[in-house]
Amino acid sequence: MKRRGATLGHETAERPERNPDVVCLSHLRWNFVFQRPQHLLTRAACRRRVFFCEEPILEEGAPRMVVRQTEPCVWVAVPHLPPGLSPEESERVQRRLLDEMIREHAILEYVLWYYTPMAMAFTEHLAPAAVIYDCMDELSAFAHAPPALREREAALMRRADVVFTGGHSLYEAKRDLHPNIHPLPSSVDVSHFARARYPKADGEPADQASIPGPRLGFFGVVDERMDLDLVAAIADARPQWHIVMLGPVVKIDPASLPRRSNIHWLGMKKYDELPAYLAGWDVALLPFARNASTRFISPTKTPEYLAAGKPVVSTSIRDVVRPYGEQGLVSIADTPADFVAAIESYLGETGETRSERGARVDDMLSRTSWDRTYDRVEELLQSCLGKRCGTEAERKNV
Repeated sequence: MKRRGATLGHETAERPERNPDVVCLSHLRWNFVFQRPQHLLTRAACRRRVFFCEEPILEEGAPRMVVRQTEPCVWVAVPHLPPGLSPEESERVQRRLLDEMIREHAILEYVLWYYTPMAMAFTEHLAPAAVIYDCMDELSAFAHAPPALREREAALMRRADVVFTGGHSLYEAKRDLHPNIHPLPSSVDVSHFARARYPKADGEPADQASIPGPRLGFFGVVDERMDLDLVAAIADARPQWHIVMLGPVVKIDPASLPRRSNIHWLGMKKYDELPAYLAGWDVALLPFARNASTRFISPTKTPEYLAAGKPVVSTSIRDVVRPYGEQGLVSIADTPADFVAAIESYLGETGETRSERGARVDDMLSRTSWDRTYDRVEELLQSCLGKRCGTEAERKNV
């Protein structure tokens, strides 16, 4: 396959596409919530091997790296470390385990693909073909963020060949930190979530089937980004409405979750199960808090809800307001009263209004997909590989 190569001086060279392996360093678990890393890296795995390296698990015994193939061309690597190691000892052991994995799997040419800057501590010695930093969130603003995170991110910015951000607001905050940085908002697998528009004849999930309507729903991680007071206020304002909450509870005390007879905490669901739950909702919710941890988020679930054919009400998260709110595809509300009013408006809308909004939603969705987003990633990666190859060739000719 031929593609346009890097520009060297005033000439543009044609270069063959290079497909080195990917070694990804992530703070997220592969088998946790299926989100941005999984969407991008499963597509990367169509062209190369992908090794997804997770954060350590602490357990007694000798340090070891557990590597398992989870799907074609994707291997998940998990360091198992004994408890009690100092941060420096942990980093030394992770470096050794990673080096051993690279040797044992004959990873000869590879791209380092970072989601966590903290991995810089045990990967700086490596010699990759290129370095990608996919900055999907402002991790330093999250609860329990490591103190060294900002310093490590600065080092990663210096090393990266290309940087992506999870949304436009994060791009605007970081665009002066790297010469090759690009906004890459999360996309959507439209056909997957469109299944919610055509519910199966055999009924809906058992744990949701008995919940009365109208149903309002949310899926995703429940953590410090969630406005639990807002959820409780909606439930209290309209006891006849039922709120379905799907997803794992992390970093917050489960006892802090509002408990009402019309709030249903159904726990984490698999990605493949989500359309069946969405099919039974009347309105989808994005009840995010407005705090430091949500300042730069770009919720993947926004286009997913829309692809499912659901009306959406969100708090004024910047990357939801722009473009979805500004285009009239999502209602924006911050106070409980405004949130309730927006939901009531959707519940009472006519079929004609619903169809008109749906047509505008589908027009927007026709221009976005994870395939298209990954094609952009691949294009920029190949450009980086071409530039490095050109630079190496120039050195040899000097």
